[in-house]
Amino acid sequence: MEKQFIPVNIALLTISDSRTIENDTSGKVLRECILNADHHLADQQIVVDDRYQIRAIISKWIADPDIQAIITTGGTGLTGRDGTPEAVKILFDKEIEGFGELFRQISYHDIRTSTIQSRALGGVANGTFIFCLPGSSGACKTGWNDILKEQLDARHRPCNF
Repeated sequence: MEKQFIPVNIALLTISDSRTIENDTSGKVLRECILNADHHLADQQIVVDDRYQIRAIISKWIADPDIQAIITTGGTGLTGRDGTPEAVKILFDKEIEGFGELFRQISYHDIRTSTIQSRALGGVANGTFIFCLPGSSGACKTGWNDILKEQLDARHRPCNF
């Protein structure tokens, strides 16, 4: 007997010093992906690249039993104030090393060696899955279409989140 689709309650956080609701293209891409896959968008926010503000929002979502997954976009690079990994990794109970590894492997086909500058990462905190994607729309599409779409679907085999 085939498993039924179970929608996941997902919170979405854009991390950027310059994005607003009007020009947050990556947030819009992920929002559409989440909704088109029939998941629920539990919350969506934009925050500046400040590790304490990032942690405050994500910690609130981790403590919310109605939020099952968190996706962030932005702040994973190596320049300036990019600090998403430093802000989020400390909150993990367990890191999902394979997420960042697979993301970079898939990205290599599109951006070649530039993928080494991506610090995409995933983990689990208090039973909530957390995935941090780069800030480009292309990277968000890659992360969703090639990894998260299947892993957040209970019907995916041999295993899923």
